[in-house]
Amino acid sequence: MLILVGGDFHGRWGPVNILLNKKRPDIFLQCGDWGWWPRFHNTKALSTGQDLRKRKPWNLYGLKLHDTKMYFCDGNHEDHWALKAILQQPVHGDPPEMGMKNLFYMKRGKTLTLPDGRVILFMGGADSIDKDSRMIGVDWFPDEIITQDDVYNLPDMKVDIVISHTAPNEFFSGLDTYKIHEPCMDALSYILHKYVPDLWYFGHFHQFKEGKYLDTHWTALNMVPDTGWWVKLKE
Repeated sequence: MLILVGGDFHGRWGPVNILLNKKRPDIFLQCGDWGWWPRFHNTKALSTGQDLRKRKPWNLYGLKLHDTKMYFCDGNHEDHWALKAILQQPVHGDPPEMGMKNLFYMKRGKTLTLPDGRVILFMGGADSIDKDSRMIGVDWFPDEIITQDDVYNLPDMKVDIVISHTAPNEFFSGLDTYKIHEPCMDALSYILHKYVPDLWYFGHFHQFKEGKYLDTHWTALNMVPDTGWWVKLKE
């Protein structure tokens, strides 16, 4: 079984489709900023304030998954109100299939058990440093932040792998970024020490880096289409 993990898509389907067609993975795990923007479907924009002169209309459903099952957590750059609406419609299943076959949104605290028995915990969310240039309810949503309820509702079980959008505080010494502090990092630090997973994957910082904290091997993934935007899940 081939399982791949990917960083931020931002709605750029071309390189993802090329990879899916070439590798044909059984499962694809995605670390947020997938690009869930229903309001921008069939328009030239993915957010406000963009130069649209050369852009073609964008297709929300442009991924060609074939038989690959893709599971994604939310990033900060998603329509969180639209994701919440999906969760409130049980007809979509659990986890919900997102209007196209084999695409599943994994809400915060949701787990997935792989065929080999390993358990994955998904915990999306992050703070947008560019929120001042965005419009609330259009391309920025206060729901992007991990809440106390998200932490309170974490499952009491063994977790082997974490898929998140941003990183715990403990990983920052290995990243090429300035140290920032926001609530999501504290929540993820709590998760790190609660579960001590073997593997942790995240995106958000648009760089490829690897490191280890205690017994947890972590991987920061780049964004599509830059080098290091995807890797094979470690065994």
